[in-house]
Amino acid sequence: MIPLLELYWHLHGNPIPLTDAGVEELWRRILSDGNHHILLGFVCGELVSSCVLLIVPNLTHAQRPYALIENVVTHERHRGRGYATRLLAFAGELAEKESCYKIMLMTGSKDDAVLGFYERAGYDRHDKTGFIRWL
Repeated sequence: MIPLLELYWHLHGNPIPLTDAGVEELWRRILSDGNHHILLGFVCGELVSSCVLLIVPNLTHAQRPYALIENVVTHERHRGRGYATRLLAFAGELAEKESCYKIMLMTGSKDDAVLGFYERAGYDRHDKTGFIRWL
């Protein structure tokens, strides 16, 4: 868990939390949820990239689930080498295996390079409009 938390620092400078009992319990809950997939990319034993895929059961679209991708991150020293692209492709394979009818992914980035990365990975930024309500 610690290497993943350290990698998350490269996701907008997120602070690395102390691994107290609360964080450890959250980690156990995540690992025990069969619909919550943390995908990891390693190079020579070092964690360099990750993303989260959530499968959401659904009553519409012939009761097929949908998927959400979140926390796509690659260590700054390893960007531009295709690691996140491969993780997104694998996430897509998992979503297809689970019979998902779509995958949703949002980014807060306005950087054309980042948006182009997601488009090259098969995501359409013009199909729907996303909204966020921060709590």
